[in-house]
Amino acid sequence: MTEILFYHLEGARLENVLPELLEKTLAKGWKAVVRVGSLERIKALDAHLWTYRDEAFLPHGSGGGESANGTPEGDAHESASRQPIWLTDGSEVPNGAEVLFLVEGGDLALEELDQFTRCVTIFDGGQEAAVNGARVFWKAAREAGHEATYWRQSAQGRWEKQG
Repeated sequence: MTEILFYHLEGARLENVLPELLEKTLAKGWKAVVRVGSLERIKALDAHLWTYRDEAFLPHGSGGGESANGTPEGDAHESASRQPIWLTDGSEVPNGAEVLFLVEGGDLALEELDQFTRCVTIFDGGQEAAVNGARVFWKAAREAGHEATYWRQSAQGRWEKQG
């Protein structure tokens, strides 16, 4: 069964949390797919992952047009299987990723979970629709037999497993 981690954002922003979690994913030797709800968010995250820290970047490719670093769509798709991180608003997993990140409207059919070792759902606690969506996904995943854990940030900014 797929391990599912729910990260509840309260004070932190996705742009701060996602790169940290992606770095940990790559450190384990895993590839990742980041599924978002819109092409606009792909473009914003694409640009952010190249520049989020002066001394580092996260190598990645993206579906849905030209990337922020100017890679044409065709070239990006041809090299997709070699990308350690793939950003998409669709259901493709061209890089054979072990980890699926669902952020900002990214979703999946429950049957898709079995192709991943881990699914990380990051949701904004300030958006009622995101919280409700996470609750529905939590319930469905648990009923399907998947292991799910819930993580919340402490006042010090550390992630703590809840309940």
